Amino acid sequence: MPGDPVFTTGAPSPIGPYSQAIRSGEWLFCSGQGAMDPKTGKLVDGDVAAEADQTLQNLGSVLRAAGFDYADVVKTTIFLVDMGDFAAVNAVYAKYFDAVKPARSTVAVKALPLGLRVEIEAIARKT
Repeated sequence: MPGDPVFTTGAPSPIGPYSQAIRSGEWLFCSGQGAMDPKTGKLVDGDVAAEADQTLQNLGSVLRAAGFDYADVVKTTIFLVDMGDFAAVNAVYAKYFDAVKPARSTVAVKALPLGLRVEIEAIARKT
């Protein structure tokens, strides 16, 4: 394998044959995170802002498990089922990436696994 898998119980377990993240030297490639509560394995209750918040908490757990934090993130991709949720997700996202604003893409998708409305993946670099 070209890197070391990262796993934390602070984020939901993968639902398929993939790792929460792969660390390769100074780089960390995080799989998409969603709004699953890592303790219950269930989708969090609430609106898309609540989903975005849990999603970013889960991403933060994966980052920390690998020795990274939000300030190390250089690129994110956000997947939204409804682009009408863009502003609500953006407002939550800005709270997590207030000082350093990574490059980002936001993509509309037809559906996400487990009924998610938002999923976020990230690439981070530790120098």
